[in-house]
Amino acid sequence: MLDSIRLNYDEVRPLVCNADLLLFRPRGLIWRAVAVAGRSEYTHAAMAGWWNDRLMCVEMTDGGGRAQRLSNLVRRWPGVIDVYRANAVRRRFSRMRALRAMIGITGRRYGWANLFRAALLHLPAVRFLVQPETNDLEMSARPPFCSQAVAMACRAGGVDPVPNLADRITEPGDLGRSSFFEYRFTLTWEKKPCEKP
Repeated sequence: MLDSIRLNYDEVRPLVCNADLLLFRPRGLIWRAVAVAGRSEYTHAAMAGWWNDRLMCVEMTDGGGRAQRLSNLVRRWPGVIDVYRANAVRRRFSRMRALRAMIGITGRRYGWANLFRAALLHLPAVRFLVQPETNDLEMSARPPFCSQAVAMACRAGGVDPVPNLADRITEPGDLGRSSFFEYRFTLTWEKKPCEKP
């Protein structure tokens, strides 16, 4: 795992761009087990987006697709959220198309079936018998889980972030290892003088 650059949210907030990748580190024992199963330090993936002057986290959670203020998440879990920049310079990538696609998942139910299928691929016997899936469009009508939603949104923006891997089995760690994303910093929270604990 890379060395984290821990920066205060208020200072780096203006540096976060539309369609930046937000990857969440484990927040407890259950989350740590999810990270181990996914072969990475990450348990959840989301996308940053500006709505007027509010910086939002657009995500697919077990309750379904939603958007909430990123500051609320950072305040609750300081040092857990890593920001990755989409490499839009080298490749044709529309941040706004990607963000619009991600916003399109809000209100949809969570993709438990696709998550279960992705988890099954970690079982030794299944991995031995199953061919790798590379077709991004197969079963795209089913509701996505977190990292699948981000991969689908990036493709809508013009770039497949994890080539040769179907969106529906793309995990947060796969996005973190993708050459399309570059780690920027980890968000922390410093209390303001008048802020209640």
